[in-house]
Amino acid sequence: MTGSLRTLTTDLIDYAGLFPPAKLPMAPAVEEYNRCKVGEHEFMLGRFICPVSRLGEFSTAAAALMPGTYATSGYSRPADITEGWRVSAIMDGELPKDLDAIDAFNAKHATQEHGLCAVDMVELKVTDVNAIDEVLDELPEDLFPFFEFPVTTDCRGFVAALAGNSAAAKIRTGGIVGNAFPTVGEVAAFLHACAAAQVPFKATAGLHHPVRAHYPLTYEKDSPTCMMYGFLNLFMAAAVCKVKRPDPEVTRAILEDDEWRHFKFSDQVLGWKEHLLTVTELAVARESFALSFGSCSFEDPVAGLKKMGVL
Repeated sequence: MTGSLRTLTTDLIDYAGLFPPAKLPMAPAVEEYNRCKVGEHEFMLGRFICPVSRLGEFSTAAAALMPGTYATSGYSRPADITEGWRVSAIMDGELPKDLDAIDAFNAKHATQEHGLCAVDMVELKVTDVNAIDEVLDELPEDLFPFFEFPVTTDCRGFVAALAGNSAAAKIRTGGIVGNAFPTVGEVAAFLHACAAAQVPFKATAGLHHPVRAHYPLTYEKDSPTCMMYGFLNLFMAAAVCKVKRPDPEVTRAILEDDEWRHFKFSDQVLGWKEHLLTVTELAVARESFALSFGSCSFEDPVAGLKKMGVL
């Protein structure tokens, strides 16, 4: 594995196994996350995505697997207890009640006794730009928020509301139906708006595979297919957009390219065709701009990179 690909993919995938199309029950989702945490490609794994309304269920299912002490068996696990699990919580109730639930969860899992874990990020949808300031006024400083908003119309007002705050945007790049996928132009406009305003972002849905192509919408045998974005396309386009500030036509071209051989990897450089970034430039873009994407599968992205022969 080249240094540039490792830089691109470190902490890239937030595990969303509770959500469609996988939609696993809590216990299998937690077990899968733990398996990935101790697996060969753990460096690619980010946070566990969990609705606030299910944090109690998550706590029960996962406590025995978290760093620290096995809550149900009564003995200490030989593990590095300095790094607990990290959770990004989907706000799905009233804001004050959700914040209380997060506080209670974090207090419980602040010590080894119940397993070390913390909700340090939250995700929520807004359709009114004024709601962003209202939420930011209520959020504690130790929670970093992602705001998902519509991109089918000009999204610059929402991005502008996030500028200068400790907050980020979130774009939905797919779903389990064809019309859930934004157009290439809409995604490119979102990336350019965020880059211009210096607002970081994450993505979610429809990004199981490295490179853009037609893929099944679900895991059902007779699932219809749809043209889906590749996570290499999206994060390469985002990094180039952030570092090089290209014409939007370049961004759109990277997003819609379905030929994986156009992506170049070495220990010093990552690129698409003639558009090259150093590993240092890429690292800055990942750390400060193109943060992660949510996926209900960790294995699909890994398998896709293996199929390309780059992992």
